[in-house]
Amino acid sequence: ITDTTVTGITNYDSIYIATQISVGGIVLFGLYPYDVDGFVSALTYSVQSVDILGNSNPATSSSTQPVLPTFTTVGPSGGVPGSTTVTVTLPNYTYAAGDTFPVLTPTTVGGITFFGNYVVAQLLSATQFNIVANAPASSSATGTLNGGNAYFIYNVGYGAIPAGTGWGIGAWGSGGWGTGTPVIPPSQSANEIPAIDWTLDNFGENLIACPVQPPQTVPFQPIYQWPPGQQSATVIAQAPPFNDGIFVAMPQRQIIAWGSTQTGIQDPLLINWCDVGNYNQWIALVTNQAGSYRIPKGSRIVAAAQGPQQGIIWTDIDVWSMQYIGTPYVYSFNEIGTGCGLIARHAAASVNGIFYWMGPSQFFTLSSDGVQIIPCSVWDVVYQNLDQANLAKIRVGVNSRFGEIQWFYPSVTGGMGEVDSYVKLNIPLGVWDYGSLGRSAWVDQSVLGPPVGADPVSLYLYQHETSNDADGQPMQSSFQTGYFATNEGDFKAFVDWVWPDMKWGQYSQPSTAVVAISFYVVDYPGDTPVLYGPYSVTQATEYFYTRFRGRLMSIRISSDDLGSFWRVGAIRYRYAQDGKI
Repeated sequence: ITDTTVTGITNYDSIYIATQISVGGIVLFGLYPYDVDGFVSALTYSVQSVDILGNSNPATSSSTQPVLPTFTTVGPSGGVPGSTTVTVTLPNYTYAAGDTFPVLTPTTVGGITFFGNYVVAQLLSATQFNIVANAPASSSATGTLNGGNAYFIYNVGYGAIPAGTGWGIGAWGSGGWGTGTPVIPPSQSANEIPAIDWTLDNFGENLIACPVQPPQTVPFQPIYQWPPGQQSATVIAQAPPFNDGIFVAMPQRQIIAWGSTQTGIQDPLLINWCDVGNYNQWIALVTNQAGSYRIPKGSRIVAAAQGPQQGIIWTDIDVWSMQYIGTPYVYSFNEIGTGCGLIARHAAASVNGIFYWMGPSQFFTLSSDGVQIIPCSVWDVVYQNLDQANLAKIRVGVNSRFGEIQWFYPSVTGGMGEVDSYVKLNIPLGVWDYGSLGRSAWVDQSVLGPPVGADPVSLYLYQHETSNDADGQPMQSSFQTGYFATNEGDFKAFVDWVWPDMKWGQYSQPSTAVVAISFYVVDYPGDTPVLYGPYSVTQATEYFYTRFRGRLMSIRISSDDLGSFWRVGAIRYRYAQDGKI
């Protein structure tokens, strides 16, 4: 292939040919890795011509005259409306009647815009066949796919990128797409992948990655593999060229791709999987365990994950199980919950074999008891302040050290489109809390130690649970109870004496914490609270005096001293009944 538009192709590149190209008795279409045994120069490189099974597909003649498909439409004439039948001319095609003819580059001919999958309705000759369009033609015309221009996408791996080199991701064979040309010489590494999100998993020692890329004219989100010792990630050429996400099924080790494709056009409910232990084989044969399944309900698969005994698939409205059963069907699929869809790609996680996730209006769990709603005492704080335009940024974070699971989300009041808040569930206690903290990625306890989270504003990675402070600064820690009644019925209570009960430091360390205790008092739920305090309390504080009266009280406990560690016990107070009004 000679390309004078995008130059400097390296052996890290993969070439996605998005327009059918007939040349030398064969048709090139789909994803091709650079041929490592072939030729590469500034303007020219080699790929291997293979069929859908990856077998060699040799040319039958020498040629330098590529031909793209042409569409011939029949418009209205003599009172007869335009026809939906369109004749496609493509030498050396191999389609049969009933096959799918995909159009990946939008092309308008005779008033019809061709894009998507079309069924081959009738074979006319060795070079022509008919398809049926979605609308009748408005005029009789003949036009070539993509205006006669081949459409190439050069998708490359990610490696060590020198600062300031920018993007160099793709191009048309004629024209231009992307933001520039590759600028990394072969002796260094490949260019960056313009991803806005990822799904990642391990296939043995290999990293498997599927990016979510910004909108493109041609749908293209391949699967990458990165073995140890390889300089950068490379595309799995045999895998579907578009996928919304992946995970690796265990124990048989198969890549499961959802929101996938069989033609190049995405099917948001399609699941594809590779052969057992072989991610270079995705076509189902009697000799392998590759295959596919289409979820019959919902509008899209939001996410999927491997559970202890099964795969779990969430659509926008329900949840499905995916259990390995061996040949010939490989997997069985069963709907296990309805009305419990997932709100975002990274909003579900497993804790000790039990799945927890955030739905569009509720939190859910999946255990041996089936799918159940998790009652949330702070529901209003989350769902009434959720930035609906940026739901895809929601991230779940598991802190298994303390039996906690939390969801980081963008709020309407302060997020400005980015994650800035969290809601957290203490699983053993069933207690919720919330606050302000932005984390755009999260890894639980791992070989690196305690959890690691990414700050979307500072772009730093922070390791949590490593000290009592916040990156060398005092931790601004606090919590506040809800309002509770200080007396029975309609009587007020008068509180004048408080006995704190705290742990004031870590075990075997000095008890030097300084804690502030405040009281918010109201007579009626809608009142503006009256603040009493804060009262500064240390280990030496046996008790302190207060003088307030009211029907409802809320307690806030906080600290801002360096190195502070404290834990609340059973705080007691003296009160007396003090009238009704």
